[in-house]
Amino acid sequence: MCKDYVYDKDIEQIAKEEQGEALKLQASTSTEVSQQQCSVLGPGEKYPTWETTKPELELLGHNPRRRRIASSFTIGLRGLINLGNTCFMNCIVQALTHTPILRDFFLSDRHRCEMPSPELCLVCEMSSLFRELYSGNPSPHVPYKLLHLVWIHARHLAGYRQQDAHEFLIAALDVLHRHCKGDDVGKVASNPNHCNCIIDQIFTGGLQSDVTCQACHGVSTTIDPCWDISLDLPGSCTSFWPMSPGRESSVNGESHIPGITTLTDYLRRFTRPEHLGSSAKIKCGGCQSYQESTKQLTMKKLPVVACFHFKRFEHSAKQRRKITTYISFPLELDMTPFMASSKETRMNGQLQLPTNSGDNENKYSLFAVVNHQGTLESGHYTSFIRHHRDQWFKCDDAVITKASIKDVLDSEGYLLFYHKQVLEHESEKVKEMNTQAY
Repeated sequence: MCKDYVYDKDIEQIAKEEQGEALKLQASTSTEVSQQQCSVLGPGEKYPTWETTKPELELLGHNPRRRRIASSFTIGLRGLINLGNTCFMNCIVQALTHTPILRDFFLSDRHRCEMPSPELCLVCEMSSLFRELYSGNPSPHVPYKLLHLVWIHARHLAGYRQQDAHEFLIAALDVLHRHCKGDDVGKVASNPNHCNCIIDQIFTGGLQSDVTCQACHGVSTTIDPCWDISLDLPGSCTSFWPMSPGRESSVNGESHIPGITTLTDYLRRFTRPEHLGSSAKIKCGGCQSYQESTKQLTMKKLPVVACFHFKRFEHSAKQRRKITTYISFPLELDMTPFMASSKETRMNGQLQLPTNSGDNENKYSLFAVVNHQGTLESGHYTSFIRHHRDQWFKCDDAVITKASIKDVLDSEGYLLFYHKQVLEHESEKVKEMNTQAY
């Protein structure tokens, strides 16, 4: 009557037993799987690799009901029921399930669970979630298992209070990363701290920090992994450095209008040299004494998926508020000017366009936007996702509606997700550049 969802342990146990019986029946009646194969299958390997036979290929070729991608293709578009202030989770799930490489990984059954309790593995649940969302079922999905696992593994997000979507994204990536890490192939022998799991392959970038001594000009460089870039907004506790007043320019396809800041403005500010001042002196290795210095951040390694977080929620001793400044962001983004390799082309924080504009190696395409409507105390999260090509949809919990590119670009923007246009495949010492198909 109240439309509430109730979890029943007895029914869940019955469902598991029935599933087990079904798997046994499938294995005993299959003519393609030998008894030896069934006995050696481990976790995550319920189904052996399917090698198509000639008759099967003929059937596939003549079947008129084969799914083909068309403008009306809706597989993957499925709403998510709000389980009580869980819009922050739903919008991130929609963004992750429409991340091209992550989708291909889970839908090809690549996960091999090595956890002692697979029912507590968030990666297993994400794999199940991908199958549900791409099953073709049009009815909204109820992600209660995902919510339950998030409460277990990220206790600071437990409860029915409204949470921050960005905080949920980082927590989800962290748990997924830890649950993927048990796979031996994800380790690199030369560096035991390095992980090559699917989360790190897609989301991890390298942020380079250069601290320059003002006395001897010696440079100390550190490179830290990062899953996103958080950008301060004007009106926050930090000062903002806008473009020159009245100056118009076009960078990354953004037509700059005086008074309106762009994503490029914030990236330029993020990567400008910052004077640390006399109150933050560091000990210089060359001078062997404490000296004033400047610090500059650049991207040493670009991730496959770049996530940009606008710090719209201000928490300070004086006030708590939401910053609603409109920020223009492009459909295509070139990160070349913000690379460590391009550092010498910038003087005094002024942005210079890359000379090789035809190189797509560092170019990205927008594929998801998370928005927040309302105030700091009471609000609602929605997301825009690119389904295929230039087809955009708005995901508002259980409701999914078609959206225009203008709707996407005119939105406020809280989290922006960009995917690399060109992927690097490294084999031995040879790098081959393959264009990612969209």
